[in-house]
This record gives sequence, C-alpha cells and structure tokens, in this order.
Amino acid sequence: MYGANLAGLLDGPARWAPERPAVLLGERPVRTWAALSEAVARRAGGLRERHGIGPGDAVAIFASNHPAYLELLFSIWHAGGVAVPISSRLHPREAADVVERGHARVCFATEDTVAGLEGALREAAEEGAFAANGTAAATGAPPLVVLGSPEDAALEAAEPVTPVARRFTDDAWTFFTSGTTGKPKGARLSHGNLFAMSSAYLADSDAVGPRDSMIHVAAFSHASGLMSLPFLCRGAAQVLPPSLGFDAGELLGLLAAGERSSFFVPPTLLRRLAAHPGAGELAEGRIGTILVGAAPVLPVDLRDGVAAFGPVLWNGYGQGESPCTITANGKQAIGDAVADGDDACLRSVGVARVGLTVRALDAEGNEVAPGEVGEVCADGPTVMGGYLDMPEASAETLRGGWLHTGDLGFFDERGRLTLVDRAKDVIITGGYNVYPREVEDVLDLDPAVAEVAVVGAADPEWGERIVAFVVPAAGAALDETALDRRCLEAIARHKRPKEYRAVAELPRNAAGKVLKKELRRQAEAGGEDERAAG
Repeated sequence: MYGANLAGLLDGPARWAPERPAVLLGERPVRTWAALSEAVARRAGGLRERHGIGPGDAVAIFASNHPAYLELLFSIWHAGGVAVPISSRLHPREAADVVERGHARVCFATEDTVAGLEGALREAAEEGAFAANGTAAATGAPPLVVLGSPEDAALEAAEPVTPVARRFTDDAWTFFTSGTTGKPKGARLSHGNLFAMSSAYLADSDAVGPRDSMIHVAAFSHASGLMSLPFLCRGAAQVLPPSLGFDAGELLGLLAAGERSSFFVPPTLLRRLAAHPGAGELAEGRIGTILVGAAPVLPVDLRDGVAAFGPVLWNGYGQGESPCTITANGKQAIGDAVADGDDACLRSVGVARVGLTVRALDAEGNEVAPGEVGEVCADGPTVMGGYLDMPEASAETLRGGWLHTGDLGFFDERGRLTLVDRAKDVIITGGYNVYPREVEDVLDLDPAVAEVAVVGAADPEWGERIVAFVVPAAGAALDETALDRRCLEAIARHKRPKEYRAVAELPRNAAGKVLKKELRRQAEAGGEDERAAG
C-alpha cells in the first residue's frame, strides 16, 4: 500500500509500459519502466537492511546527474524516508553542513564529488557536528556510499520490499535554499506538496505521455529533478546527456534523436542554445517544451528562443518553498506575445498556477491595486510545511497564512504578475526607491554588455548610491558614457548608476544565482578606498 507515497508514481508506467525505456544515458537505455520499479524496491530493501532507513529518516544525495539518481530518489521514498538532495556545485564543507543539518543517516555521492566530501565529513565529525543530531554512526559521520560502487551494488541485490505508506503531510524532500544572504534553509516539502506540483504542471501545460522524454540538462538536485515528476508519472523517458557540463551541440543531437523532448534551462543557457548554428535545423515537433526559469528572463531571450525553436517556451516562476509553482507564462501566451510585440506580457511571469492563490500585499498584509508594487505572496497545496528546525523563520515566512516570497511585483488588470526585484535588494537613493532589475533590464539591452548586476552601496550624501557591475561582451570595452545615455533614454535620471565597474564574471552561488550581498560588499569597499584616496 502506497498511501500518499510519491513512489507510487512509478506504478502506472511499470504496468502499462513495462518494456519502454525509462532512463537513458544519451541514446543508450539504462532501465525500462519494469526494471526501474524493481530496482527501486530492491534499493529500498537495501536501505532498510544495511542502513536502517525507515519512515521519516533522511538520506542525503551529494551527486552530479547519474543514471541511478532517480532510482535512488524513489527508493528513499519507497522506504518511507526523506530525500535531502544537495547541489554538486557546493563546496564539500558546505555539503557536509547540509548533511548534518538535514539529519542524514547515510549520504550518497558520485565519483566526482566523493573525495572532497569524505574529508569534509571527517572534519565535521571531529568537531562534533554530528553528535547532537541523532544520526551519528560509530565513526561520527553518516556512512558515505558512492553510486556505482560495490557497496551501492549490494543495495540493488537486496530483497525487494513493499512500499511504506505515507500521508500527504509527511516530508518527502528537504529542499535547501540557495543561501544568497546566509546559510541555506531547509524547506520541508511533503508528498502532498510534490503531488500538487506535478498535478499543476500537467493541468497547466500540454499533455505528456510515453512518446515524450525529459532531458536533464540542469541538476537533479533542483528544478530538473523536481520537474521530472510530472513527466515520469506519465511514462516519459528520463534522458541524461553523457557530458556533465552544458553542451549545446550534444543537447541538439539528443533532441534530434528523440520523438518529442522537453528540458529545463536558465536563461543564460537558453541564449547559448538559441545562438548555436544547429538551432534552426531541428525537425518540427522535436521539442515539446523548453522550461525556462531560475533567473529573470528578458523579453529578448523569449523572442530569440521563439525565433530559433518556435512557440515552445514556458517561463515558470516558483521557489523552493513552493517548488516550481507560483505563476507561469505558458507557451501559447509567449508565442502570441512575440507575434503581437507585447513586451508587457513577455516581461511578466504570467498568471497564477492551478490551485494557487497569488497576491501582491503591502506591509500590513492588504492586497494592493493592480499596477501597484507589493510583496508576492502565495497560498496553496504546493506551499512548504516550514523550514527544518527553524520555527521562527518558518513563522515569519508563513505569517498570516501566506508564503511571503520576499519578491516584489505587481499584477496587471489581466492577472499577469511582473516581478520588479527582491525586497532586500531595493535601493533607496535620495529618498527614492529604485528596483535594480529595471536598471539591469535597460543595461542588458546594450550589445556591449554580456551580464550586469545592480546593487546599492552606502553613501553619506544619497543614503545609497547605485553601482552597476558589468561583464563586457566578448571583444567589447566598458563605455560608461554609452551606458549612461541608454539609461537616461529609458528610465528616470535618479535611477541611473552613479558608478560602473567592469568585472570578468559575477559571483554566483551553487544554484547559479548572483550573490548581490558580495557585490554590495565590493561596492562599499571600493567606495571607502576611493574616499580615502580622495
């Protein structure tokens, strides 16, 4: 009996499409649906037998995308456990911290991540990090298993077990947030949250079925792994590119080989894919949906994507606390907006998802009028149960019965949400509020700009001064006069940067988000140096 266990999503495809490929490495089948279902039941037996994993026990995964990743994920749920996926881009010490704070009883890694993590776990154990969380093994740290190792193979050789029944409110996935302003928080996502997320996607998008596949360009530990669930439950094959890094040519080859494939990419990778010489050579119908998100998506990105691939782009807005599910601009809406030149639609992140109530609220919790900026707040079955071991942060984020996203935005008369910035990133200069994103959107249009991030730095005269960190395009130089002119032609004078800084790259966290806290530190340090020199 599954109850509300997500492991039951495999039951359908294993019965009505048992011999169809479920997991492929490139074009090579790794598991059929029947074989995947059996392997999950055996791994669950191994987790129970060798590591004592039962209802509510946490299992960490610090791994790059691996053919056995989804198999392991579902075996954790099958055994009644809670998955703690960790981005493989984290530093091993950061990963060890998540292993400890996630209360993991065992941790899985891949060959490319294990060496650093092994030492980091040992150091953490020597410092007593695992002594108080109830998961310490005899050696202090939880055991570490490498996917594909003999120890891992022993799990697959175990006797299969029946799935543990779970309730909709039971935790399934502890999603550790990106941590742009401090240590990441573990959002507790239940089986019900992820069922609702999957249902919302299937209700809001085109039909998904066994002829489809999901290509995992992005990491399983974040949006790609979460978005695999609605595809997986409909029997769509899960495809892993052989290369761990992004390879536009390889992805286009996999798209050409499949019948109809979808994939998730952030806007930076969408730009690289659309600019590839082979982008226009795909046969019609080979792409189901290009899911774009995880960072602001510019109208020009959507126009270029539609020009290269047709009306197949879907721009979703969500966060770990409401996984992948707050609002979305669907394929039809984006395609029509490109055809009509409707940049207001392209700048938006669309309308509320099925089952979600989304509002822009003021500081007192009142809904603001259309066109007015407020904090984006959401309520619905995808909203987390709270943060792991952080009752005060949970109460603050979920106050008044709403998920307070920390994002600022406004709705138009048609219910479309446009984000303007993070609340913590708003710059107050000379008494005026300036949203960095509106300045970034203007500067991003300059062909000499590859990337830009705008922050506020403390200033004795203005309160804060606006500083733009610019990554010049290849072969281009920073032209402050041209950038100033572009700003003055598009936005109010007080919104233009008072300082431009050319940088080779923008600092980012493991999820690829720009670390504006670090940029503010650099801006203020530079300002102090300049004032001292003056």
